[in-house]
Amino acid sequence: MRFLGNVLATLVGLFVFCMIFFFGIILVGVIVGSGEDEVNVKSNSVIELDLSKINFDYAGKTHYDDFTFLNEKDKHDGLSDVIASIKAAQIDDDIKGISILNNNCSLGIAQTKALRDELEDFKKSGKFIMSYADTYSQKDYYLNSVANTIYINPIGELDFKGLSSEVMFFKDFQEKSGLKMEIIRHGKYKSAVEPFLENKMSDANREQISSLLNSVWSSIVVDIAKSRNVSVARLNEVADGLLARTPEMAKAEKLVDVIAYEDVYHNDIRKVLKVQKDKDYNRVSIEDYAEKIATTSRDYDTKNKIAIIYAQGEIKSGEGDVDYIGEGSMRRSLQEARKDKKIKAIVLRIDSPGGNALTSDLIWREIELTKKTKPVVVSMGNLAASGGYYIACNADRIYAENNTITGSIGVFGMLPNFTQAANKIGLNTEQVRTHKNASDYSPFQPLSENFRAFAQEGVEKIYTTFVKRVAKGRKMTFEQVNAIAQGRVWSGAEAQKIGLVDKIGGMDEALAEAAKLANIKKYKTQDFPEYKKSFHDVLDKFGLAQSKQEMIKEEIGTENYLILQKIKKMTQQKGIQAMMPFEIIIR
Repeated sequence: MRFLGNVLATLVGLFVFCMIFFFGIILVGVIVGSGEDEVNVKSNSVIELDLSKINFDYAGKTHYDDFTFLNEKDKHDGLSDVIASIKAAQIDDDIKGISILNNNCSLGIAQTKALRDELEDFKKSGKFIMSYADTYSQKDYYLNSVANTIYINPIGELDFKGLSSEVMFFKDFQEKSGLKMEIIRHGKYKSAVEPFLENKMSDANREQISSLLNSVWSSIVVDIAKSRNVSVARLNEVADGLLARTPEMAKAEKLVDVIAYEDVYHNDIRKVLKVQKDKDYNRVSIEDYAEKIATTSRDYDTKNKIAIIYAQGEIKSGEGDVDYIGEGSMRRSLQEARKDKKIKAIVLRIDSPGGNALTSDLIWREIELTKKTKPVVVSMGNLAASGGYYIACNADRIYAENNTITGSIGVFGMLPNFTQAANKIGLNTEQVRTHKNASDYSPFQPLSENFRAFAQEGVEKIYTTFVKRVAKGRKMTFEQVNAIAQGRVWSGAEAQKIGLVDKIGGMDEALAEAAKLANIKKYKTQDFPEYKKSFHDVLDKFGLAQSKQEMIKEEIGTENYLILQKIKKMTQQKGIQAMMPFEIIIR
């Protein structure tokens, strides 16, 4: 007993030590972080535009109910902060130019377009933008092409070949493996599930993908043509023949200006700044500069505000976070903005492929209530498709970029079915029920026609509701919306032509429209949402709240975990058993 007591005491001591160490590290981080020095921008400085850590429009803000000392100060490393800082840099006498050096951007095309437009405005101030890369990806070149002077490494390369999309099909794989997905859908263009139904691309899907790619590409080459003074026709010839694949070829086609190593690039910046060759020039990272602008640029002259509510990521149930949309944070944000008398209008910034239909409808309803008291304007980012369009369709105005992906007004359900695969390895399941429809769907039973009919009924109901929501919001008939719905995706430029979008423009245009609808001229902006987290969320963030079982379930799925557990139980059983001969689960 003494031995067991010592073991228990040791385990408890280790646990307490780990917890103290864990929270000690957090506390030290908070103390150190709170003592950070204010960003100091020296005169004659250059902004280094490194976007490798910029992933979202909105950086997010989190509130911890249980541990207020963990509450974060406002972050300023979102794309919206970057754009705001570039705008401020135009009139900042300390900033002389912007350097884009070996930029590796993870932003989407529409986000890149918004940033590029702001850089175009920056050049109008007479300040320079210079760009250097060892290699340019096509998207990075699109952004860098805005620069006054473009440098490339002598051994580098430039990717400029047009756009493409590849779809993998699983129909034959399903038949051979027995791992099948049961599909219930509405919409002939709902291509998200097509790979599980066919082994090649349908004509309808090929049509929409081709139309979308051509529309997005047209937007890209128009911008490049303007910046590089090369015709759109010639750019298409260059892309078609890969005529800019080497530094020399790219320079001959006027896509780059200078072939040189990075040290030459920095020396040329020194010349522009009139800094001696053996001296370093003053630099400030875009993140630091954004922090400075956000914390020093305060407009106290006006009390009027416009709320910017960011909806970014897949739509799921729950609270939500910086990378997914939940009804908790979204509904709370809309309610707070609605009740705040200083907030005169709302801009809903959407960057979402959609997701949970119920969550989408809950957010739609909150927007309906908000519109009764304040104007709501939508600004679409990279994509506002399916559920992302659902939460946009009832806004007073909708803005999108030319290359925003939107529409996809369609609904589908996808259910995994492992019956054939289970039979192949000798697994079989049987069901006992009190009523015909008492049992839920089982991935180990063939999909019954009865269940399929009920599931299809649910899909049809949601689709009809979706189309009605769009028809009401866009002031169209059900038939008009149905004709352009069916799950088809559209570019922003195409969506404007068919009535799904009002105007082409970015956040600035959406804010101007919101101010106009609210009849205000001067205003401040306030960002939402603030995500609320608990102690469990803190632990979960560091992987400390998950048990071994939860982590395995997350990796292989609940159903696969149950199979694994059943096999494990069978292999561990030895000798005569005094237990129930089968497992029963009552639902």
